[in-house]
Amino acid sequence: MNSFPPILDFYRYPPIGEEDWRYVYATARVRVLETLMLKRAMLSELAHADGFETAAELLSGTEYAVGRQASAEEIEQVLLARRRQVRQLFVQLVEEPGVVQMFQAREDFSNMRLAVRRVVTDRPLGTDYSPEGTVPAEEFEEIFEQENYQRFPEYLQEAVEAAILAYYENKDVRQIDYAIDRVEAAWRVRHSQAIGSVFCLSLSRIRIDLHNIRTLLRLKAAERQERFHFLPDGFIETARFIQGLEHNYDALVPLFYATPYLELVEEGTRYLREKGSFLALERGCEDYLMEFLKTTRQLAAGPQPIAAYLLMKEAEIRTVRMLLMGKKNGLSTELLLDRLGTWMD
Repeated sequence: MNSFPPILDFYRYPPIGEEDWRYVYATARVRVLETLMLKRAMLSELAHADGFETAAELLSGTEYAVGRQASAEEIEQVLLARRRQVRQLFVQLVEEPGVVQMFQAREDFSNMRLAVRRVVTDRPLGTDYSPEGTVPAEEFEEIFEQENYQRFPEYLQEAVEAAILAYYENKDVRQIDYAIDRVEAAWRVRHSQAIGSVFCLSLSRIRIDLHNIRTLLRLKAAERQERFHFLPDGFIETARFIQGLEHNYDALVPLFYATPYLELVEEGTRYLREKGSFLALERGCEDYLMEFLKTTRQLAAGPQPIAAYLLMKEAEIRTVRMLLMGKKNGLSTELLLDRLGTWMD
């Protein structure tokens, strides 16, 4: 086995930066809101509910109240409204435009994936772009209709060029996502460094590591060797993931002994081998990220706790969606519990 250079200067979670006393009130506000988030016991009750109607009744006294006969579309509208509210609060409370852009750009890249797919497949552009990015939804449609990509911010110009070039190499629609993922990850690292945010940089590099871990196990499960899917600039060097492709599952876990991701790789690999599913891997990745976000609670004030609350609240909303739709579609309690994270404890 090749040896890897010691690259981590932390044991479990990377640094989150210093306090910023301009955010005393804003931090106190999100601290209160955190106490109102759903606890794991409540989410476990939802998973154990004997059907959708029972699950809906359990949520009747919360902000996620839906009718006992609510349709999938009605559920989605309730959840999107909750997500929109927390994102608006984030924009109101965070004073640095660069930090706000960091999180709003998620929707820009998501809109870009949708737009490029529509262009290369000759489908109508449509009007269902997210309005929560830095580029207004109506402008996205107009820019693509006019093919005037210079109107985009530089990072989106780079994304559209990379995505179109990647697609036309072999007309594989999947290459659009791969190309935009690469541009987005690189931009997040550069942008974090440019705005001087230790927290955003750590978050960006963690996301790269988790992407690469998911990619490694998915490639191995599919018996594929496409090394170009691994993203650079994470805490873990890409050579480690490339080497993982060359080993069997038994030799995979030891590659991560000296990293903070050992537990999630070990559990994700075990579950994949036993049940042929990535559920434990996805749960482990989410748990690691959420526990990192919870380290911001050691700060008395700063934009970090506000960003952490945004991401944790979004994760809560996704969990409620998963449980409600799981009940509506008759998924087993065991399956829902296997996906339910432990970070809400």
